[in-house]
Amino acid sequence: MGILSKIFTWWDGATIGTSLWSARNGEHVGTDAQGNKYFRSTGKNVRTTEGYERRWVMYVGANDASNVPSEWHGWLHHSYNGVPESHLPPPRIWEVDYTPNATGTVTAYRPQGALERGGVRAAATGDYEAWSPDA
Repeated sequence: MGILSKIFTWWDGATIGTSLWSARNGEHVGTDAQGNKYFRSTGKNVRTTEGYERRWVMYVGANDASNVPSEWHGWLHHSYNGVPESHLPPPRIWEVDYTPNATGTVTAYRPQGALERGGVRAAATGDYEAWSPDA
């Protein structure tokens, strides 16, 4: 990513202002599996108006909140104070890896009959009877 896009864009990664703010006033707390970095404030502006410490995420790629895994979402919203690894139970055998929301992207789910898949739906099977007001 070029320097101009770092200066002027906010929707694809962190801007230079956010990077400078994080370097000056933030403490790196951890990184998730996608590479998103999580910070908390250490400078003069440590507390928000509600009395909590400031916490934020610097995304890798597009700034999309669905890219934050649930354990880090809980940390960002002050559900617990320690890093998520200290609060997570061991993974279950049936759990799958986290995937971000794909709605609106090329990889989104499209059922049969959707316009993006050709728009042809399955023929009626005969078990459907249309409603009519006379019946």
